[in-house]
Formats: sequence, C-alpha cells, structure tokens
Amino acid sequence: MMGMDPVERIPESTPFDSRSPGPRRPAGPAFRGRGAGFNPPNRFETIRRDPFFDGWEAPAGPEEAGAGQPAAAVPTTVTVDATRTVIARNDSPDVGFDRSINPYRGCEHGCVYCYARPSHAWLGLSPGVDFETRLFAKPDAASLLRQELARPSYRCAPIAMGTNTDPYQPVERERRITREILKVLADCNHPVTIVTKSALIERDIDILAPMAEKGLTSAALSVTTLERTLARAMEPRAVAPARRLAAIRSLAEAGIPVRVMVAPVVPGITDHEMEAILEAARDAGASLASWILLRLPGEVKELFADWLDAHCPAKRNKVLNTVRALREGKLNNAQWGERMVGKGAFGKALDRRFAMAVRRLGLKREGNPLRTDLFVKPARDGRQMSLF
Repeated sequence: MMGMDPVERIPESTPFDSRSPGPRRPAGPAFRGRGAGFNPPNRFETIRRDPFFDGWEAPAGPEEAGAGQPAAAVPTTVTVDATRTVIARNDSPDVGFDRSINPYRGCEHGCVYCYARPSHAWLGLSPGVDFETRLFAKPDAASLLRQELARPSYRCAPIAMGTNTDPYQPVERERRITREILKVLADCNHPVTIVTKSALIERDIDILAPMAEKGLTSAALSVTTLERTLARAMEPRAVAPARRLAAIRSLAEAGIPVRVMVAPVVPGITDHEMEAILEAARDAGASLASWILLRLPGEVKELFADWLDAHCPAKRNKVLNTVRALREGKLNNAQWGERMVGKGAFGKALDRRFAMAVRRLGLKREGNPLRTDLFVKPARDGRQMSLF
C-alpha cells in the first residue's frame, strides 16, 4: 500500500518543474473555516508523525480525507499565558519601533501566509492549524503593562500592537485584553500604533479618538485583496475586505490617522490589485499607505504551497517561482534590510507602481511622529501620579 505526505517538502533553491505532480490532496479546505491545510511537524521535536491513509477505513482526520469527504471542524481553545512581562523589545532595522505588545499568541484569523506562524513552534505546537486554533491569552497584560511603565528606568517611545498577531482577532470580543491595555496607555498619555485586519477596532474609538487628538495614536488596516472569495480562502476568519474599508472610514471620521497596508502582496495572486486597494482605501479616508511583499519563513513555505495546491493549483509553480525570483532564488530571505522588499525587475516594478499610485492619490508614506512628551508615569501602586 502506498501513501503520500500531506505536502511535499519544498527545497529552497531548486526550480519547480512545470511537469511536477499536481495537488497533493483534493481541492478545498481540509479544516472547515481554517487557513492551514495541515499541521507541519514542530521543528524542535525529535519525533515526527506523518498522516497516512491506505484507503481501507473511513478517513480519521482532515489530512486523510479523500475526495468528497467533508472538511473537519477544529474548535478554538484558549490557554492562559502566565507571562511576567508584556512589552517585547527588538532592535530590528526593518521596523520603525523598538517595543511591542501582543495580547495573544496564535491568531484565529488563520491567514495562510502569516509570517508569525513559526513562532508557535516555540510553544511546542505546530505553525499550521495549531497556530489558529490553540491560542494563548494574556489576561494580566494591562496590570503588567502598568507595572513596567511605572519603573524608574522606563523611557517613553511608541508601543506597537499587532506586529505579530492581531490584537483584534475574534477572541478579543470576549476577552477585551486589548481594550484594557489601551485604557492604561490612555491614562498615561503613552503613544501607541495598531495594526489589524479587524473591524472590532471600531469598538475602541472612544479611547483612540481622544488619544489621536493629542497626537498619541494611529491605526493601520491590512487589506490583502478586494475580492471577497479570495480573502475568505486566504484569511478565513478575518472580516471581509469591504468591512475593513468601512472600518477605515469610521476611524478616519473620528479623527484617527489611518494607514492602509497593501500587505502582503502575493505575486501572481493579488499584485494586480495594488492600485485598486490604494484607491478604495483613500476614498474611505486613509491618508497613509505602505506595502509589504509576501514572506514565507520556516514552515509557512509548506503551508502556502499546500494552500496553492488546494485553491489554485494551476498557478502554483508560477507563484512560487516568482517568489524565488524576488528572493534571489529562495522562497524566503531572512537578511536584515532585505526581508520586506523584492529583488529583480518584478520587485522594482512593484515599488514603482506603488510610488506612482501614492503620488496620484495624494497618500503619504510617513505620518507625523507620535508625541512622547505628554507621558505621565503611573504610580507603582496603580494610581495615576499627580502632575503637581
């Protein structure tokens, strides 16, 4: 009896042969409402298990499902993350911040291309379906933040939220951890930037609008595509593109500076939409814009290749070969200064198109710096310090 792994191992630099085998499993999602089609092995484990279906019994799991079998439903579980600190520091030259807060580990939005997926391996889990179904929440984040801001050694600089996982993913509707964090930052006049795909950010306009009046906050909405069906396949539990544009409008009307992020640009799938996304966001009220090229670090390479097999197999080789052309022959380039941009003629063409569209639409790449001079350190007992 013979079987196959759920997805072939993707070599970094060997060109794809157009005559290579087609889809590794039947078209369509293996997990209902999820972006990943399987759970790649945790790279830190010494033992590996590969699902195998010999055809004799009813499929026991999504990876083993044959043609005509319904996709399996996988529930979301949330575990308390007992972290002792909440502000993460970085010295990356590729991002414009040195500190961030992520209220959750894992993200239920399930974006198949998410560069944060490999981080779940550090928790002993898979970057695949585990990343979007086995979440970790930080219920003490607000109190921990207040303690960190109160330290005598703390120096104020903008905190970024949404840099790894979405602070407004569905679980936030009940947990409200992001909202409590924003309350602490507002009380202290501490600047914060937010990146999200969710319209749930509208809930917190009552906090964000007064902060924006003081020059303390800005928001960025990521719009990958305007095509509803494609967005549902790539980002199964994020809100529809039209709803994200509506959120941009709500934020802008409340006086909050809004950036549209054409991110990620997926060559051969969404790159043709760049100008349309920018124009739609501008019409909704966005004043700032940026774009980021698709990144496929770690296990994301296999997950994305499997997604292409299931949803657009005819484009698989062309898309992955174009990514290689943009990454100097590899599917991912982790070098500082090169991770976010594309090389070669196609990469330069994308950057020129973006620059031309931004100029034509009157958008800006950079906004005004957020203020840090208004920061008031909280008292260590949790009560706000007096200004006098």
